[in-house]
Amino acid sequence: MASRGPGAGKGPVTSGSQRSEELFALAEPLRAELDAAHRAREVALAACRRTVRACGRAIRAVHRLEPGTARELVADAHAALGEAQDALRPHPHVAFAGFLHDAEKEYAEALLTVALVAGDPLPDHQEIGVGLAAWLNGLAEAASELRRHLLDRLRAGELDRGEHLLVAMEDVYDLLVTIDYPDALTGGLRRASDALRAVLERSRADVTTTVLQARLQRAIESTQQA
Repeated sequence: MASRGPGAGKGPVTSGSQRSEELFALAEPLRAELDAAHRAREVALAACRRTVRACGRAIRAVHRLEPGTARELVADAHAALGEAQDALRPHPHVAFAGFLHDAEKEYAEALLTVALVAGDPLPDHQEIGVGLAAWLNGLAEAASELRRHLLDRLRAGELDRGEHLLVAMEDVYDLLVTIDYPDALTGGLRRASDALRAVLERSRADVTTTVLQARLQRAIESTQQA
């Protein structure tokens, strides 16, 4: 049987110049794809920043008792978030970088804060167009955000309103503690729930103290009038 040389059975030998041309041809479509992903990322980053800014302003408007302004700003955030989502849709590997999730969470927080304060029905994550983890974490932060509104109402002497907000916070917490799944699925919801629990305990103490003080004041006034 004839012996086979070192190069026997292998494909044709490609010279250095041919290999260079081959690599260049392979790189061109890759470079075009990366350029498109980079442009999409820049568009999405700017849109996400606008989303976060609008959401922050919306929550401040809620606390200033300006519901109309809050809803307008939430609508602005929705438009900006949609721009970011559209830009990244062809590039899912960029969408999972984290900044889109953060913008979705901020949007969910702002929208759910408006709904909780107004007593409106809460839309689910599909209805508002965000990921499930973003919605859950946004709900936790929206409930925590109610503490500021609750304290404002207590200072204004609106005890019934303060108690109503406390009940809403408790309802949200009672739901979130039942979502017992790994953080990889929930986006770190356990940490957000723990933070909400601490806020809830302080808020419950504030409401209890204020209610007891109000009862004592009424008792004193009743004694003085007798």
